[in-house]
Amino acid sequence: MIILGTGILLAGIAAGIFFFPNILSRQDRKNSDDSFIPARVKYTAPELALKDLEGQQVNLQEFQGKVVLVNNWATWCPPCKEEMPALQEFYTRHKDQGFVLIAVEAGEPAKEVAQFAQDYGLTFPIWLDPQNKSIRVFKNYNLPNSYVIDQEGIVRLAWTGAISLRNLEKYITPLLEN
Repeated sequence: MIILGTGILLAGIAAGIFFFPNILSRQDRKNSDDSFIPARVKYTAPELALKDLEGQQVNLQEFQGKVVLVNNWATWCPPCKEEMPALQEFYTRHKDQGFVLIAVEAGEPAKEVAQFAQDYGLTFPIWLDPQNKSIRVFKNYNLPNSYVIDQEGIVRLAWTGAISLRNLEKYITPLLEN
């Protein structure tokens, strides 16, 4: 009987350890910094040409000389939705310092993406990617994923997963000061 009781107790403790982080409220998770840490990388930014929400042809190389965050996302992706307010806030704070945020939406129709941008109050450039070119050139099929390109066109940071405002400030702001 004691062995059975101990087994149930241990199983309960293990389940609590495993499930407790998942039962925190969304607000508790928002206030903690559980966003992903970027990998430091160093390679030339890939060529990427797509269309923006207005149907205009746009090209990543047009932003040489600026610090660029390319964020691959989708309207249906929960972590993508969760990180949008932080991305917007960081963009608003730093756009006058030579920072550009390019949000590349992975496959939804322009009308749906435009409605999403309006609903979330997004003011940064949004590019449409119906053939998932960006995901392929960056070789990362997980959403969201983000890449920071420095003023010389070198990819310096790579993220997979949602980004917090704290980590945007911590990792990107120093590149803006160079």
